[in-house]
Amino acid sequence: MTYEMDIAGLKRALPLCRLNDELYIGAFVMFGDVELTEHCAAELLKRAPEYDYLIAPEAKAIPLVYEMARQSKAERYFVARKGAKAYMQGTFEVTVKSITTMGVQRLVLDAEDAALIKGKRMLLIDDVISTGESIHALEELVRKAGGIVAGRMAPLAEGDAAERDDIIVLAPLPLFGPDGKPKA
Repeated sequence: MTYEMDIAGLKRALPLCRLNDELYIGAFVMFGDVELTEHCAAELLKRAPEYDYLIAPEAKAIPLVYEMARQSKAERYFVARKGAKAYMQGTFEVTVKSITTMGVQRLVLDAEDAALIKGKRMLLIDDVISTGESIHALEELVRKAGGIVAGRMAPLAEGDAAERDDIIVLAPLPLFGPDGKPKA
């Protein structure tokens, strides 16, 4: 089953993935889709509030945050990693539970990156905002590092997140029943 949708002028068929017996989600994966990544980046930048730096959680939002940085001619962007890496000399860390991953995840920022973020307006980027847990964890990480949240953006807002007025998105993505039809 797939769900056909328009994402800021581009048509895509999203495969429907089962979360449980009653709930399916549309799989929005930008990996490998250069046209979609470039287009979403351009459209989000048109709507972006003023910011100093972009930041995204690892992994699915990385192509998008890179492309937004490239198009805006930014010299730097940040990725909150899912775990501490050997090169990190001190870390800032928060935990998050997302509906698309099993178990609790960590978001980690290197102390050197945190020093650059301190006092800066940060634009938080994700691929899809659903429960809001990932973007909330990213926000907590930015604040812990001393940054200021300038805005929260994603190409899609899933389910109830589409009603939020504190995020900027290109399109709503419904939740689905086992029959493949959007839930009301």
